[in-house]
Amino acid sequence: MAAARPHRILIVDDHALMREGIKHILAKVAGIQVAGEADSSRRAQQMIRQESWDLVLMDIDLPDRSGLETLDLLKKEQPELKILMLSMQRESHYAVRALKSGAAGYLNKRCTTDQLVEAIRLTASGKKYISAEVAQELANTISGERDGLPHETLSNREFQTLHMIASGLPVSVIAEKLLLSVKTVSMYRARLLKKMQLKNNAELTHYAFKHNLLG
Repeated sequence: MAAARPHRILIVDDHALMREGIKHILAKVAGIQVAGEADSSRRAQQMIRQESWDLVLMDIDLPDRSGLETLDLLKKEQPELKILMLSMQRESHYAVRALKSGAAGYLNKRCTTDQLVEAIRLTASGKKYISAEVAQELANTISGERDGLPHETLSNREFQTLHMIASGLPVSVIAEKLLLSVKTVSMYRARLLKKMQLKNNAELTHYAFKHNLLG
């Protein structure tokens, strides 16, 4: 009887050291094959359109387009594509957003090797991966504890802009990082301030600290 084909994994992360670390871990795992790497959203989209993948392991913080935006684009093109999001950000920042956008799971980069392998095995086989931390965030959302918070009404791009402004980055730097014009970033800023009923960057930063949106 022929052996089952291993799950083909595409790693999307702009840090070569992170990709190498994940490859080293997965090289020892039966049934998992790291069949490709991408260091940007653009490269990932090219590879996903050209080949078939059982799972995409994608960082949220990519240099040319955020992982959440890339997730939205890919799920529109290939709704059945399984994408496991990976990030250094706290679960309270992006986990629920990622799951609502169609991610198969959300994993913090501080996870253990066993957690990484478990998450990849589950999501590659078509199941969802929900860590204890993400489960708590989902419970808070369902129970209404987080319902109605102004930042929950923001789009993924607006939330990303909020995070960058509150981190102290000027609009010009944000525009460069997001590959957008200063005018476009200023528009996002104005829109999110209006939605959140805030007046300026100082109030925005205070809000972000109050609700633990940084770090």
